[in-house]
Amino acid sequence: MNETEQSQILSEQSDRICTIRINRPGKKNALTKAMYTALSDALLTAAENREVRVIVLAGHAEIFSSGNDMQDFLKHPPVGEDAPVWRFLKALIDNPKPVVAAVNGIAIGVGTTMLLHCDFVIAGDNAVFQMPFVNIGVCPEAGSSMLFPQLLGHRQAAELLMLGERFDGARAVEFGLVNRVVAADETEAVARELALRLVAQPPEALRTTKRLMKQGQGEAIAAIMQLESDAFVAMLAGGEAREAMTAFVEKRRPDFSSFD
Repeated sequence: MNETEQSQILSEQSDRICTIRINRPGKKNALTKAMYTALSDALLTAAENREVRVIVLAGHAEIFSSGNDMQDFLKHPPVGEDAPVWRFLKALIDNPKPVVAAVNGIAIGVGTTMLLHCDFVIAGDNAVFQMPFVNIGVCPEAGSSMLFPQLLGHRQAAELLMLGERFDGARAVEFGLVNRVVAADETEAVARELALRLVAQPPEALRTTKRLMKQGQGEAIAAIMQLESDAFVAMLAGGEAREAMTAFVEKRRPDFSSFD
């Protein structure tokens, strides 16, 4: 990983909190293979560090993440369980320590679905969420095809996953994806205040409580993520995805009228 790539994921520790920041604002915090690897490493390091009790995931004042960097993603599709994106999701899902997300601005694709695996999500009043997987000819990922119907019921989940519609922080609170919405310039401060409250709690009791809360979901999430991954990789090579990606590059609306 070169110096530029290293600076795209920043990690700092203070007050027993590890803050991991997505730091590629010039590209709307779009995630590359190298960035997923760095995120995985940062999460695993924080999990193993006895001086860290809480993890905070953050982006920038107007951008959390626009999802995958499409050019990089097409060059390095997520094939196999050791693909960087799946390693990142596993490091997040299996992390024993509380994870707090501070979300400002756009959270698209995996920028939204990763939040399903955080313990707390604080959103700024400028936050916008979207899962446009079907729109680009692929299927949902990160267990979202199971977890969103569980959270919202089938019909509201279908609206978000099949139509790929955007939704704001107020709806995200209604859906149970976000704990609360605050002023955008206070998002990280509120997330840190929450993290400090968690730091003050007995650490083993916190870790045990998190483990017990997630215990019943582990195998089901792993199974649905495998199904999603298999379908996602196959669909990336399909005509619908090619049309969507070509239209994106050509800055036009995709035309799916010729597909069965």
